[in-house]
Amino acid sequence: MTTDRHDRPSSGSTTGHPTDPPRPASPAPDPAHGPAARPPRTGIWLIGARGSVATTVVAGWAAITAGLHPPTGMVTETAPFEGSGLPPLTTLVFGGHDTADCPLPKRAETLAAGGVLPHGLPAAVHADLAAADAAIRPGGPQPGDRRTDEELIDAFAADLTAFVADHGLARAVVVNVASTEPAPDGGDRLPPSSLYAAAALRAGCPYVNFTPSTGLHHPALADAAARSGLPYAGRDGKTGQTLLRSVLAPMFRRRALEVRAWSGTNLLGGGDGAALADPAAAAAKNAGKARVLADTLGELPDGDLHIDNVPALGDWKTAWDHVAFEGFLGARMVLQTIWQGCDSALAAPLVLDLARLTSAAHAAGLSGPLPELGFFFKDPDPGAASSLEDQWRALSAFADRLRAGA
Repeated sequence: MTTDRHDRPSSGSTTGHPTDPPRPASPAPDPAHGPAARPPRTGIWLIGARGSVATTVVAGWAAITAGLHPPTGMVTETAPFEGSGLPPLTTLVFGGHDTADCPLPKRAETLAAGGVLPHGLPAAVHADLAAADAAIRPGGPQPGDRRTDEELIDAFAADLTAFVADHGLARAVVVNVASTEPAPDGGDRLPPSSLYAAAALRAGCPYVNFTPSTGLHHPALADAAARSGLPYAGRDGKTGQTLLRSVLAPMFRRRALEVRAWSGTNLLGGGDGAALADPAAAAAKNAGKARVLADTLGELPDGDLHIDNVPALGDWKTAWDHVAFEGFLGARMVLQTIWQGCDSALAAPLVLDLARLTSAAHAAGLSGPLPELGFFFKDPDPGAASSLEDQWRALSAFADRLRAGA
């Protein structure tokens, strides 16, 4: 659970061991004082900043703040979160790391051509996309990169610290939205997601893992995370198939209906489809999908979950579930569901929600894991409920807690 901590660290120096807690640095300029007073600004630093999800996040944020589209799908823009001390959307600033070099405006045009973004939106928000793209720094490690883990963490943390200072930010939240990586192989090197997570700790930035990748869950980072005084949240955003499972599984249990088998298939293309064609990456993804069933039903029912790469689908996906269950007097029955949607459009509002909630938690002096944000994750932090309704109650209570301290 989170703990109160009123001596929160600001962005720290970029020297030290990857497991060192952040060191205090000179505070960023305070925009709340002076002739042009304005609310403090909050940074969102996206790992995988030129991918489909990140591009949709920035384009969607720009469209909402310009009044071009409503904040559909954003939980934090609903009534229960009013007055909870969340950073206003107009105060957000974007940057990030990526190994790709396609500029965000061009990436947005590609997504619009595929029907992910509305026609004409990339042109309408071009300036915002270009501003965010200017703040993206090279990620890594790239092929042939000879830098050690320590050197990479230092470089990534320096980018974060500069981002906060250059934009006069009150804080920056690091959100991992990069492609899924395989589980660690037990070697001496940290996986890329954990390098970025270690950099977030070193720079004094709250951290959210929206992917199934290891990130802050690596054992080598456990002590640093505990000593950092920073809030951090979850693993693997819950956007489609698992969202539905977290509603249906409690229904079967509450109605005392025995689930005999639960199988599923995902068809998807785009970057995710290509990444999950790797069996090791698919296994990491499926682990979170299975967890909600095991936690809710008490055990994992028979059945397999397949992920198939279909490049022709682009950024769209189809998820199919087949549930075999037994009712009164042993009657054998079946429930089948089909979910068709765009993962980027489903994920983007949740990324904005999580960044705002984690920023507010940091501002309120909270630290440690945030199981209260389990509503958003397949693999939430320990202590989170498994059913969506129970997770919603915990999230609403968290909003009340933030409101009381705002």
